[in-house]
Amino acid sequence: MRIDVVTIFPEYLAALDLSLIGKARETGLLQVAVHDLREFTHDRHRTVDDSPAGGGAGMVMRPEPWGEALDAVVTAGQAAQQGVPWLLVPSPSGQVFDQALAHRLAGQPWLAFACGRYEGIDERVIEDAAQRMPVLPVSLGDYVLNGGEVAVLAIVEAVARLLPGVVGNADSLVEESHEGGLLEYPVYTKPATWRGRDVPAVLQSGHHANIERWRHAERLRRTARRRPDLLAQWLGARDPEQVDAADRAVLVEEGWVLESGRFQQVSPPVAD
Repeated sequence: MRIDVVTIFPEYLAALDLSLIGKARETGLLQVAVHDLREFTHDRHRTVDDSPAGGGAGMVMRPEPWGEALDAVVTAGQAAQQGVPWLLVPSPSGQVFDQALAHRLAGQPWLAFACGRYEGIDERVIEDAAQRMPVLPVSLGDYVLNGGEVAVLAIVEAVARLLPGVVGNADSLVEESHEGGLLEYPVYTKPATWRGRDVPAVLQSGHHANIERWRHAERLRRTARRRPDLLAQWLGARDPEQVDAADRAVLVEEGWVLESGRFQQVSPPVAD
């Protein structure tokens, strides 16, 4: 996968040299190029922003350097016969990034990111880019950051770890939070007893079927307690009659019952 990032703070992306992402870059599984937006300015102050049209607080990123920067990114990629990228624009008004979107993006050969700052990027940049490539404004959540760089770090890590070969044990990707719509079960290691707290006996039993049942039940339980919205989606995608007795027992314990043909939360989640 190729990744291009345009930003006024290239040093912010230094974290992409570390850990599994850094190793993926070293082995060639991931190509990352970071571009300084100010290199595409033509005045001695290297100006990238100006006051908002119509007045108001803050500053807006000018279209000229962004246009030239994206032109350069696309031209370089096309010279390497890589078509056009998906352009992701981190923005609090974008689509919320989730695991399903991470999988979708992991299937693309080339992603580019436009890191806005101040009050954002002149909208004409987005409109112009959309004439040449898929453009996706994307948000980490319902809050505001100072710029898009933090979002890029999070998105690149979430996407790149799904690429074959990046994570050493591919099985670990299957059982983690948000895969299959539920949160991950609690995990433990040695020692068996620590500060008076024991590793659950089932995990020390060696009985793999019982361990798998316990882990699935704990995924349901944790999702019910921490993210009932996700549990509602998970249940809504299933025929209630096909939810087995063991799952129903956990759901009842956590305040969910089958009424009028669908599962409903009838009591608040238990404190976790």
